[in-house]
Amino acid sequence: MNLREMRVSLAERSLAGLNKVASKRGRNALPAHLTVGIDGEDAALFYLQRKGYTIVARRWSSGEVPGDVDLIAWDGPMLCFIEVKTRTARDLTPAETAVDNHKRNVLRRLARRYLRQLPQTTAPPVRFDVVSVYLVPGQKQEFQHFEASFSWAETWRD
Repeated sequence: MNLREMRVSLAERSLAGLNKVASKRGRNALPAHLTVGIDGEDAALFYLQRKGYTIVARRWSSGEVPGDVDLIAWDGPMLCFIEVKTRTARDLTPAETAVDNHKRNVLRRLARRYLRQLPQTTAPPVRFDVVSVYLVPGQKQEFQHFEASFSWAETWRD
């Protein structure tokens, strides 16, 4: 295990311990579906860090445009806007199908806002990813990472 993997593992275990303490103290007042979503975002964050991504923002919102971006990360020179979808069961429909046209448009608008606030004069290359996280009780966490799952413009496929 290299140093980066050790750091990610330590951070992951620390967060799990803090979450356990918080739930025992009754501070987990969020609805179950929001708790599952946050757990999935936590898992996706560590998954991406293990893959070498540098996470620069979490649940980023502009304050002017409704919605948020689950994760923003650098994959080398590529700036990635990442939507995380979490499920606690394997249903007929995969988690990533929940990223519909409306959500893609929201993510594009937020990405434009984020890029405007960067200090450089030219925008970096951008990619929109989706990470499906399956947190099925009693099973190992599963991830499916869809790099470049959509682009700045919708393209229709026949």
